[in-house]
Amino acid sequence: MARKKTKREGGGAAVPAPPAGSPVAVIELGTSAIRLAIAEWTGKGEPVTLESLQRGVALGKDTFTKGYIEQETTEACVRVLRDFRRVLDEYRIGDDGGLIAVATSAVREAANRDAVLDRIYIGTGIDVQAIDEAEVNRYTFLAVRAAFNAMPALRRGDTLAFEVGAGSTELLLFHDGQMGTSHTHRLGALRLRERLAEDGLSHARQAEVMRTQIERSIALLRNQMEMEKITHLLALGGDARFAASLLLPEWEPRKGGTLDVGALSKLAEETLRMTTDRTVSRFHLSYPEAETLGPALLICEQLARALKAPCLHVGNTTLRDGLLAELVSGGRWAEDFKREIVNSARELGRKFRFEQDHAEYVADVATRLFRALQAEHQLSPRYELLLNVAALLHDVGLFISNRSHHKHSMYVIGNSEIFGIGRRDLMLVSLVARYHRRAMPRPTHTTYAMLDRRDRITVQKLAAILRVADALGRGGLTRSRRPEIRVEPEQLELRLSHAGDLTMEEQALREKAQMFERVYGMKVVLRRS
Repeated sequence: MARKKTKREGGGAAVPAPPAGSPVAVIELGTSAIRLAIAEWTGKGEPVTLESLQRGVALGKDTFTKGYIEQETTEACVRVLRDFRRVLDEYRIGDDGGLIAVATSAVREAANRDAVLDRIYIGTGIDVQAIDEAEVNRYTFLAVRAAFNAMPALRRGDTLAFEVGAGSTELLLFHDGQMGTSHTHRLGALRLRERLAEDGLSHARQAEVMRTQIERSIALLRNQMEMEKITHLLALGGDARFAASLLLPEWEPRKGGTLDVGALSKLAEETLRMTTDRTVSRFHLSYPEAETLGPALLICEQLARALKAPCLHVGNTTLRDGLLAELVSGGRWAEDFKREIVNSARELGRKFRFEQDHAEYVADVATRLFRALQAEHQLSPRYELLLNVAALLHDVGLFISNRSHHKHSMYVIGNSEIFGIGRRDLMLVSLVARYHRRAMPRPTHTTYAMLDRRDRITVQKLAAILRVADALGRGGLTRSRRPEIRVEPEQLELRLSHAGDLTMEEQALREKAQMFERVYGMKVVLRRS
């Protein structure tokens, strides 16, 4: 039995937010543990956590040493999730919008990922989605916003928020509370330890090699991110919170805290000298937590020293907080988050020297058409954002060649990174841009054929709108000459006031409106007011 397609995974239809007062839940299959968080949302503010559960399962150890997840480890996941399912049943939480289950790098990078997720679905009925790095960044962004609410000082100046995970480290750079850049680096505590354990090094020698590898990784990060003017460091994650609980006498998780880097360094050295068994006994941790503690604290300390920060702030938010925030919003992306995505798309456009005035005009018209045609396409608001990004970038392929530039645009977009947009959504954006001209989607087009039926229809709906918007931008119209849009039963009427000569727009519409008419069953008419 294959996993079902969830509403949140595809299809485009809007997903309603859970009713206020009803419990919601998120499940995270992490690198070293499976975690469940159950919360209640009152209808405003942040969700209030009702219960948190965690069970250790060494998914990362399999993936990072063998490249795949063993059957025994998969069955351990099934047993844990069956237990979690019973807890969910007690709270009457089902799969109808009240639950999100995700897997991070340990599952995402496993060669047998799909087989593992299918087995979990067959054994538990829980549909776990392997989220990519861009989606992790999105959830981390939502979690950081909550941390900023607890520590408002972090909104001033440049703040680098980071979480050292078992498989990778997530970094987000904020300027006065606004998102700047993000990066995911495969510098993970368990990944680091497992690689060195294979070499049979002593604990002392492992610590030396770890330090060297971390220094090299941080040097690379400094080249990839603007980290010269960092004002604050914000550490997220369980290892940093554990350090805060040990080193801060008045640690209050809800408010966060500030760690002295010198004290953190001593704790990191102490834990690195211990065996895992000794760490379990000394700090009363689970075995997976003990394995990652020393390397994670060393990464935090080295990052702080590289940036010459005397202290670092510790937040109490997690990836699961970001998941809960998106769950209670019904999957709708916050306005500030959407702005960051659009800004990232513009940066990509500038990299390929796009004609920004034309791109902005087409994006503006496409967005207005999307809203006017809501009753016809019935797509959720996030597809408006994907259309906006496709409109901004539809001509970036011109940087490569005038010939077949729509295909080059698809390649550029599909092989780039845009903050907050996962690989699946990026594929949709690239296809919408590809079909802004020339041939309409065909089953013989390889990338298009890879989509399921719902996503193929979504691409058609968005590309048809983009073609009309691009046709109106053919004559160099500006935002001051926006069309008036009227949707009638069998006709889309576009009126331009004081438009002058519309020959180019009319000719472009004759070429491009055919797809719109086929998809929506409506004629496109251009008139002067």
